Amino acid sequence: MSETGLHVRVDEGSGPPLVLLHGWSCHGGFFQPQIEALSGRAHVLVPDLPGHGETGSRLPLTIEAAADAVADLIENRNLSDVTLCGWSMGAHVAYSYAERHGTERLRQIVAIDMSPKVLNAPDWPNGSLGGLDAKRNIHVLEAMVPDWPKLAPKVAERIFARGLVTDPELLAFAKQEIGKADPDLLRPMWTSLTAQDFRPFLERLDIPLHLAFGARSALYGAGVHDWHAAHVPDVSLRIFDRSGHCPHLEEADAFNTWLTDLLGKAGQDGEVATSART
Repeated sequence: MSETGLHVRVDEGSGPPLVLLHGWSCHGGFFQPQIEALSGRAHVLVPDLPGHGETGSRLPLTIEAAADAVADLIENRNLSDVTLCGWSMGAHVAYSYAERHGTERLRQIVAIDMSPKVLNAPDWPNGSLGGLDAKRNIHVLEAMVPDWPKLAPKVAERIFARGLVTDPELLAFAKQEIGKADPDLLRPMWTSLTAQDFRPFLERLDIPLHLAFGARSALYGAGVHDWHAAHVPDVSLRIFDRSGHCPHLEEADAFNTWLTDLLGKAGQDGEVATSART
């Protein structure tokens, strides 16, 4: 199914609308555990974002274009009280949606292991771990297309928990699917992603933001958690102790229980955000 060029991989279930937005170099199929667990409790929509999956090159290859396409998806179905759940790049698409189109149709945003700004800078030490900054990013972009066959397996390995043995089937799936991605499309999306800085916007976000972070993430550290706690008006944090960059895959049962709870609780009068660990 496609609407204005955006392929919707899954659109099923009844209940509160839940839009799942995948990460860079991946596709909507990386939310399969959520699709299976939540489609009986929510109306689950899983688009493939521009440059990825079945959507491919049908839309402009920017975070802003992805946000506009998600807005079209929500508005064409006349959805309201929507939970936008974005993993990694998908979180930036969710933020861009809220910034460009407002939050009238949204209930809450759920962000999975993501910084508001990917690149480190003199005023921002909480970008990607390893010191990726604007200068280093030039080299990343130069190497991305010619070196993708070598880079893709490394990208897949890095999304999982540091210091733990990754489930072999899960790792094989990630390597296979990320390896299929087209680097000629990924490169402009990465350019757009690494140009974003949502710090000013998140400081004035007017709906709840729920964060899921992996304690063993190889991409983002505790400084990201601390920044959100200090600057975002209505934020809650859930740390998944045995996860890296993708707790929705690595600790799927615990993540699904947490997300189901958010879908049920949000909007109730007097809800208080809390922090918890699995």
